[in-house]
Formats: sequence, C-alpha cells, structure tokens
Amino acid sequence: MKQTIQIKRAYDPELPDDGYRVYIDRLWPRGLSHETFHYDSWDKQIAPSTELREWFHQNPETEWPEFEKRYAEELQVNPAFDALKKEIANKPKVTLLYSSHDREHNNAIVVEKLLS
Repeated sequence: MKQTIQIKRAYDPELPDDGYRVYIDRLWPRGLSHETFHYDSWDKQIAPSTELREWFHQNPETEWPEFEKRYAEELQVNPAFDALKKEIANKPKVTLLYSSHDREHNNAIVVEKLLS
C-alpha cells in the first residue's frame, strides 16, 4: 500500500480527501474552537521543544536550515515520533496539521520529510 502524506494549516477547511488528520503542534491553534477544528489525533509530543521553537521564531527565514537539522535530530530520538509512525502505518492518506502562518517554514515540513 502506497501511503500519501500531506501537510495543511489547521485553519484551512477540512476536506473529505484529507484522510487521517494529525495535529502536530504543542499548542492549540489560536482562534479555533474544539467544535470546528476536526482532527483524528493530536500528538503534542512530536512538536519541536519549546526551546527550539522559541529560538526559531526569532528569525525563521535565516534560521530555517538549522531548525530543520535540529528538529530532525529531536525527532530521531523522540519515542513519540516512533509511536506516530506506528499509528499512521496503515492509513492510506495522512494530513499533518500545523498552525503556523508560515507555509514554507514550519515543523510539519520536517515531519513530512521524515515520514516520506
């Protein structure tokens, strides 16, 4: 079975072809209610560490390559990442949801690369 993994902002509309939806940020998406934001799983533990996230948000464009490297290193030793891989193993389509406004520099991009 070929698995499709895509990323999407939490604020984008839910679509029938999203498949299994996993929210991968530590914090709840600002402005969304529990009634309107739909996800199948919320995995706070695979989000970047608070230290890494705060460091990155100071200069996202210039620090992106270093963030990618550091976050990938965090994920490689994070048991929650292995658990996520097992959780989605039999899902034909998975949508990773993130809340950042920046579509080009966010944690979901790193997670998607490591899962693909």
